[in-house]
Amino acid sequence: MATVEATAATFDELIEHDGIVLVDFWAEWCGPCRAFGPVFEAASETHSDIRFAKVDTEVERELAAQASITSIPTLMAFREGILVYARPGALPAAALEQLITAVRGLDMEDVRRQVAAEESADATG
Repeated sequence: MATVEATAATFDELIEHDGIVLVDFWAEWCGPCRAFGPVFEAASETHSDIRFAKVDTEVERELAAQASITSIPTLMAFREGILVYARPGALPAAALEQLITAVRGLDMEDVRRQVAAEESADATG
């Protein structure tokens, strides 16, 4: 599946998906972003069951701010609408494959329990 451009208008709908969504926050002027781009695109061709999206932080400044992006490239992984990974830095192909394998292997019932516990702790704070 080809990589899609995500915008503030499409982001929430994009990540609210039953499967896995990987989002690359990048900018044209960023050397590491340009190096990671082909790796990300190649993975999108290999993993047709995963949605791959890119957010140009220069165009989508508000979205980048809402996502707390402070360094690029930043890769985020969502599964079933839940953020399960968010880290800056360009990954080599092998590391991206390891990440994809790890996200696929998550026990989502356990993840949902952890999210609920964190939200409960934040609420009682």
